[in-house]
Amino acid sequence: MAGTRLDRWHGAYSRRASGMTASAIRALFAVANRPEVVSLAGGMPTLEALPLDDVAEVAARCVRDDYAASLQYGSAQGDPVAREQVTDVMRDVAVSCHPDEVVMTTGSQHALDLLTRIMVDPGDVVLVESPSYVGALGVFRSYEAAIVHLPTDHAGLDPEAVVTAVRRERDRGRRVKALYVVPHHQNPSGGTTSIERRQRLVELCREERVLLVEDDPYAHLGFSSDPLPAMQSMDPETVVYLGSFSKTFAPGLRVGWVLAPTAIRAKLVLAAEASVLCPSAFGQRFVASYLASTDWRSRVKVLREVYRERRDAMLEALDRYLPAASYTRPAGGFFTWVDLPDGIDGAAMLPRAVQGRVAYVPGTAFFDDDQGGSHVRLSFCFPPPERITEGVRRLAAVVDSELELREAFGDALTDSPLATHEHGNVDRPPTDTT
Repeated sequence: MAGTRLDRWHGAYSRRASGMTASAIRALFAVANRPEVVSLAGGMPTLEALPLDDVAEVAARCVRDDYAASLQYGSAQGDPVAREQVTDVMRDVAVSCHPDEVVMTTGSQHALDLLTRIMVDPGDVVLVESPSYVGALGVFRSYEAAIVHLPTDHAGLDPEAVVTAVRRERDRGRRVKALYVVPHHQNPSGGTTSIERRQRLVELCREERVLLVEDDPYAHLGFSSDPLPAMQSMDPETVVYLGSFSKTFAPGLRVGWVLAPTAIRAKLVLAAEASVLCPSAFGQRFVASYLASTDWRSRVKVLREVYRERRDAMLEALDRYLPAASYTRPAGGFFTWVDLPDGIDGAAMLPRAVQGRVAYVPGTAFFDDDQGGSHVRLSFCFPPPERITEGVRRLAAVVDSELELREAFGDALTDSPLATHEHGNVDRPPTDTT
């Protein structure tokens, strides 16, 4: 072990930890959180539509009347009352399950980490969408998985590309362990996987013995339709379902869950014991009491209308101020995926955008390779409509300025420290993701 003046433990870290790198883009987010900056970056749900008086009463009951369970250690599998409530939630995606089949987790991100820990060895292949959720990519990288992106179109992930990738990777001597999909209102594209694609993906994963990981936090947030049946309902032995209350209730409580085949579920519980001993009993009881004592589905309908209004504000502003760009028109969720005019690099432009008092997430964050350079993800879930409109107006002004600079200087424009590599092209997502 050889330390340095900055880090005496340099050389002592595990190989996995040594591969961790800080994001230059993330460093800008502290600036982006200043009040004068319109942030279209983060996927934070709004809490304004929650019935806060009811929520306060639920919290009081958890402490006053249920303290013995709410404030004590619990089971690594999760609180039985919370697991019972999850079975009711799962009926909305056509899944019939028993509380004993549910494992509660500290948010669905924790579930994804546990699942990757027990299923993936270094070098194993995980197949993902193009683009894919940045948090999932971070988990897969942390366990040294080989991430392979697959093309998507208006109906979601191309099933035949799955077969091609599985066989190609096996011919290379690599094990394909999992296919990761966000089927409803995907983060970041906003797209939804069609029912026909869901059925075909399940069939292919069953035939190829690949675990299908269905990450479904946005299922209840469709603006004009109810959720489609979960892929887990089509084959519970092939699909692991990840759910979360972060998008429909309160992300700060960090309550999620997993439905998995029996053997996988048992190992998830063991992994959870080693990781956190048990998920927060208070958070689980809080959520369970809220679901049991309020008309939570009506509250979700209110949230859907709030997000629909903000989605509409985003699209109207893009139509008005950025007609040269193309973008998805999501039927639910939190995000739209924008393809910038030719020659604009979203990562390289970000410092100038923050200087122009608007923030977004560059498309490169949603790939494990050099794709996504011409794309950005815009979030409409948190700012009110008037701020969304102003944010898009500011973004358009930055894009116009960038185009003028490109026209004047061409390829010589390399003044951003983020513009350190060339970005490949990604197939343009559909303009209608219903």
